[in-house]
Amino acid sequence: MTDSPAPHKPKLGVSACLMGVEVRYNGGHKESQLCTQRLKEYFDFVPACPEVAIGLGIPREPIRLIGDPDHPQAVGTVHTELNVTQPLADYGQHMAQQMSDICGYIFMQKSPSCGLERVKVFQENGLPTPVGRGIYAQAFCAAVPDLPVEEDGRLNDPVLRENFITRVFAYADWQALRRQGLSRRTLTEFHSRYKYQLMANNPAQYRVLGKMLGSMAKADANEVGPRYFSALMTALKRCATRGTHTNVLQHLNGYFKKTMSEPDREEMQRLIAQYRRGVVPLVVPLTLLKHHLRQHPDSYVAQQVYLQPHPENLSLRNAI
Repeated sequence: MTDSPAPHKPKLGVSACLMGVEVRYNGGHKESQLCTQRLKEYFDFVPACPEVAIGLGIPREPIRLIGDPDHPQAVGTVHTELNVTQPLADYGQHMAQQMSDICGYIFMQKSPSCGLERVKVFQENGLPTPVGRGIYAQAFCAAVPDLPVEEDGRLNDPVLRENFITRVFAYADWQALRRQGLSRRTLTEFHSRYKYQLMANNPAQYRVLGKMLGSMAKADANEVGPRYFSALMTALKRCATRGTHTNVLQHLNGYFKKTMSEPDREEMQRLIAQYRRGVVPLVVPLTLLKHHLRQHPDSYVAQQVYLQPHPENLSLRNAI
């Protein structure tokens, strides 16, 4: 539960234009202050611009998606004979291999190469259907389906932002475990640390994943582990709600009921109730809970990822 950045910062893939690099079709950029200012202290960014990488110039003729929304083609807006669909898809697969050590990816929204959703796909009548996905992004994500990904625009939502960064650090946590070596014991310990984080995001999946590990018997941890982690990342995609956070806070508070004074118990319940009603943000009851943990140490509670799933100075829980 440190406030300082980790010595080895997790790596994030990112659309180069979001880092202020002038690679857009018009020679401009789309700098994201979240990336270049707030997150840079905690992550090492690996920027990429697939359109430039496949040989399109700066500036250049814009491209757009046309045809079948499920299998669109990326073509020039003026010279439709310019078709870069396959080069973008190939580059997405290539970069998924090259960026094997990243823990997440932030894509440029609405881009015909990098957009994750709601990208316009133009039909024969000239009208767009906003249901497509960028060619590069589609190929990249298909190659690494467990990787946390988001669009820059959606990260303006504090709940989505906190969820994404939580998943990024969970991915980094798993990478570290893989480097140390998987065993039944290390998998069980990993799952135990994520108990209350899972309860906040997807309570049912905590029990499902527990049963998966409980039935390992003599199964190879290196075979069970990736299946477990894939299910974990799917579960963490679901955003926690005030209701599920409240449930977790009450569970954690239960560990201190015998050691708290009556006034302390009343204060804790008051703050949890205020959070549930939206009067105070999550950080308020959590801060008090961690205060009681320092006063009355509990090794099981202290190991819980939920208490600090990302660096405190990012202040991600101040707005949810």
